[in-house]
Amino acid sequence: MAVTGFRRSVVALTVLIATAVVAVLVVVSHVLLSRVTDTDAHDLARTRAEAVAANVSAEGGRVVLTENGSEALDGVAWVYADGRLIDGNVPASMVGRVEELADSGRSRTATVGDHLLYARQVPIDGHHAVVVVRVDLTPYEMSEQRSLTLSLILGGLTIILAGGVAHVVVRRALRVVHEMAALADDWGHHEPGRRFNLGVPRDEFGELGQTLDRLLERVDNALADERRLTDEIAHELRTPLTVLRGEAQLAQLSGKPVVPEVVLSEVDRLHTAITAILRAARARTDDEARCDLRSAARQAIGSRAVEIAFPAKVEVGVPPDVAVSLLSPLLENGLRHARSRVWITARIQGEAVVVDVLDDGPGFDHADVDRVFEAGVTGGGGYGLGLPVVRRIAASAGVGVRAVADGRGHVEVTLPAARAAT
Repeated sequence: MAVTGFRRSVVALTVLIATAVVAVLVVVSHVLLSRVTDTDAHDLARTRAEAVAANVSAEGGRVVLTENGSEALDGVAWVYADGRLIDGNVPASMVGRVEELADSGRSRTATVGDHLLYARQVPIDGHHAVVVVRVDLTPYEMSEQRSLTLSLILGGLTIILAGGVAHVVVRRALRVVHEMAALADDWGHHEPGRRFNLGVPRDEFGELGQTLDRLLERVDNALADERRLTDEIAHELRTPLTVLRGEAQLAQLSGKPVVPEVVLSEVDRLHTAITAILRAARARTDDEARCDLRSAARQAIGSRAVEIAFPAKVEVGVPPDVAVSLLSPLLENGLRHARSRVWITARIQGEAVVVDVLDDGPGFDHADVDRVFEAGVTGGGGYGLGLPVVRRIAASAGVGVRAVADGRGHVEVTLPAARAAT
């Protein structure tokens, strides 16, 4: 319906514009034709008056017309001399107007009904001679009317043709949109991973298809990201809950009380996992955020045995809770795999601060440096969720994180340096 409404709007706009253009052209052409016919009528009147005036002369002290053998000319041309008619027959309906023109003493024109009257002075010494001619305007008016009628007919046909062409062109152009909409509906039910793949854009619809492909890709990635979050939550919560359930069942079967240390440890692990995942889901980049890296590191370390080798004053452009959420799983992962020592360093690299979380454990294999950030991948002794959670928090906060295979446990976190206060 929306596409149909758009097509109707385009066709209506085309018809409106075509109507306006045709109206302007018809008016302009009619005005120009009226001026041309008016000029032609006046030229004919002057030519006729000059032809008659050429035959007017003075003989024996009076004004005479030397040649006038045409009765037709008597009805359209009249000669006045010294205030009286000397040649021609003036129609009764025009007598007053013709005599007025003859007595005016100058050349002038007047319109009476459908006729143009033109008076021309004839220079004859001692006499006042005037030639008055009549031109029938009916043929000119009929020509104008026929021209106007033809212009209106052609204009109407032009408007209809413009509307028809616009309808066909827009319909063919929007056929691509119809097909894309139908394909998108079908994919939504059967193949959500499909794309339009229209190739290099050749027009606006190709650009639209390419933009929709990118949008679908982002939506697909977002859905996949949400599925990964669900998997991470399931993996992270399953083991502590299993341990708690096992302890409760063991206590029930043996009749012994539940060991508080185990319950508290697993509850703390559960709380830590939930907090980290929620922070990962809610983390956002904030250009104004900043925190002291040393304070965040100490908060992440808590009471654990981890060495710190930081510069005296290092501020990073992330919120404190994000920095803690990034470092805490990495430290826990290092403590789990270390033989005896875990330490954390920081160095300034351009406009970034690079934090290295290191331990003297076996480290990462070169083939696994990318896979270690996938859910469920673990080197043993854990659930495989620490590094995936870190990856999620880093991606949400615009932070870079990577594992380094250098013969020891080594994860490198690249944080943006805090902007200088203005």
